[in-house]
Amino acid sequence: MSRNARRSQKQEKIEKEQCKKHIRKGNLALAKIHAENSIRQRNKALNFLTMSARVEAIAAKVQDAQTMNRITNSLRKVSEAMDKTLKSMDLERISKLVDAFENNLEELDVKESCIKDMMSAATTTAVPILDVEALLNEVAEEAGLDLMVALPVEYGSIEEQDDLAKRLAKLRE
Repeated sequence: MSRNARRSQKQEKIEKEQCKKHIRKGNLALAKIHAENSIRQRNKALNFLTMSARVEAIAAKVQDAQTMNRITNSLRKVSEAMDKTLKSMDLERISKLVDAFENNLEELDVKESCIKDMMSAATTTAVPILDVEALLNEVAEEAGLDLMVALPVEYGSIEEQDDLAKRLAKLRE
């Protein structure tokens, strides 16, 4: 899974470079497509990482089940020991055994709760428009281009662009 995540991250970078290339050429339509693809690849990488975490969580759950199997065997032995202890009525020893068993159960409950929380978290696969625009602006800045000037039709009137350019200049100061 992590290998697939790395592949998706590599593809994300490739799509980002393509986006930058098309912004430089002034082709917004292709730049948007590559920006969307880049975001999709990023989400895909996140999904792979999430799935990897889920697989690890399931592996932990299997390991917990094996531990529970060992605990069951231990309980059998403990039960036999308790029978012997009950005969001698050593309440302190019985209390220690029960406390140890309760601690194991509490630990298992905490682990199961964590696993359920991790598995219930879901990632979205939709590409929000704001993310696409943010990536376009980021790529344009990396390329040293002013996206607002290069693409005036997509981003409002000239007055709005001038206002945004002034605000950006103030922020950069």
